Amino acid sequence: MIVRHGQAQTGATDEASYDRLSDLGHRQAAWLGEYLRETLPPDLVIHGTLRRQRETAVALGLDGVPMEEDPRLNELNYFDMARHMADYHSLAEPVDGPTFAAFLPELLRAWHGGDMARGLETYGDFCDRITSALADAGHRDGRVMLVSSTGVIATLAGLALDLDPTRNSRLFLAVTHTSVSRFEVGPGEIFLSQYAATPHMDRADREGLRTKV
Repeated sequence: MIVRHGQAQTGATDEASYDRLSDLGHRQAAWLGEYLRETLPPDLVIHGTLRRQRETAVALGLDGVPMEEDPRLNELNYFDMARHMADYHSLAEPVDGPTFAAFLPELLRAWHGGDMARGLETYGDFCDRITSALADAGHRDGRVMLVSSTGVIATLAGLALDLDPTRNSRLFLAVTHTSVSRFEVGPGEIFLSQYAATPHMDRADREGLRTKV
């Protein structure tokens, strides 16, 4: 099981400003934790080292469940990648949902094709680190829950479904905050069994509180 963090700081223009949960993000994580306690709570939570991932893991409120950090679950460097696209491809950073939906496939195509500034993580290296994190978690005992971010989750799904960048971008746009996805790892393969589910949000008083940005 892999969970996206709760809503972070919408409207931020750099990683440092973005990387903490909003008040709603804390509530979303608490609602997921409540749902997990009532169904099948994990035996172990592994989160990335980003603040929003760690805060989500804590806000779940799963008292007694051990937690670990794994930097391989950290998000791709979106803000620097977006600046590269502005500097070298004349694509202005998006300012709203529709412009982001048009911008994302272009960014992913450049990334998949190796056209990113020196010093930015390559697509191949990113895939290697996130698939190794998933595989290692699959060998742990009990029910393991990973807390990560959109790029990690959508890229794993894209690998499982063998999607090109344009189709993969649609999966990026579908990952709501604190949504739950499930993967299985086989010899040299990843299988997707559930994507971006939010059963903890299926209540009338939470209608309209699903968020993606």
